[in-house]
Amino acid sequence: MPISPSSSAQAARERVAQRLRELRADAGITGTELASRCGWTHPKTSRIENARTPPTPEDIRLWCRACGAADQAPDILAQSRDAESQYVEWRRKVRAGLKRLQGSYVQLYRSTDLFRIYSPTLVPGLLQTEGYARALLSANARLLDLPDDAEEAAAARLERSQIIHEPGRRFVMLIEEGVLRYQLGDGDAMAAQLGYLLTAGALPSVSLGIIPSATPQRVLWPQELFHMYDDTLVSVELLSARVRVTQPSEIALYLKAFEELRGMAVYGAGARALIVKAIDALR
Repeated sequence: MPISPSSSAQAARERVAQRLRELRADAGITGTELASRCGWTHPKTSRIENARTPPTPEDIRLWCRACGAADQAPDILAQSRDAESQYVEWRRKVRAGLKRLQGSYVQLYRSTDLFRIYSPTLVPGLLQTEGYARALLSANARLLDLPDDAEEAAAARLERSQIIHEPGRRFVMLIEEGVLRYQLGDGDAMAAQLGYLLTAGALPSVSLGIIPSATPQRVLWPQELFHMYDDTLVSVELLSARVRVTQPSEIALYLKAFEELRGMAVYGAGARALIVKAIDALR
C-alpha cells in the first residue's frame, strides 16, 4: 500500500468542504441558490463542496452568511487555515530567506522527545556539517530563484542541530547507502561530512542506520524523505512543498514503514564500514 504524502492535507480540505456542504443542506438551499446569494457561479459552489478548490476566507464568510450561519464562520476559517497549513509550498515558506526557515523549526524541535528521520538522498539536517549544508542550501536557493543566503542559513542550521547534544532526547536516523555517494560541495566538504557521520553515529542519543545498496530482497522500496516528531506529526519533504501528516492512521502507516526500513539497516561497525568505504572512494 503506497504512502501518499498529500492525502492528509487533502483529507483536511475535504472536512472543510463537507462542513460547508452540510451548512447549505441545513439551510435548505440549492447550490445554484447559494451561488446567487454569494455572487458567483454554480460551478464554483460545486468545486468548493467537492474540495477541488479551497475556499478563500471571504468565500467562507459569504457562504456562512448565505446560509444564515455567520456565527460559524470563525470556526470554519480556523479549520480551513489548519487544512492549508498542512501543505506548504517551499516558495512561500522561504520568502524571508533560508536562514529564517532554519529558525522556524526550533520550537518544534524543542517540543519533541523522539525524532525518527528517514532520508534516501541526503544526510539528515541534524547531522550535516557546515560545508555540506552550505552546498545543499545554495543549490536550493538557485532552484527556487531566491537570494543565496546559504552561508548564514548553514550556520543557523548547525546552531539548531546542537539539540542532539542535549540530554533527554533520542534521534533514530535511517539513510540509504546512496546518501554516502551523492556528493554535495567539493571533495573536502564531502569528506568532512562523511567523517562527521563516524563521530555523530557514536553519540549516545543517536542511532544511525544505513540501508546497504546490496540489500537482497528488500521488504520495502525507498520512500520519500520524512521526519517523525514523537507519534503526533510526520513532515514529508517533496520537491515543491512540505506536507504535514497529522491523521493517526497515516502516522501509523509511516511508523510501520519506518520500522520495516529500520530492520534492513546496518548499525555500529557495519555502518562505519560503509562510511569508510565511501570516504575511500573520494580519494
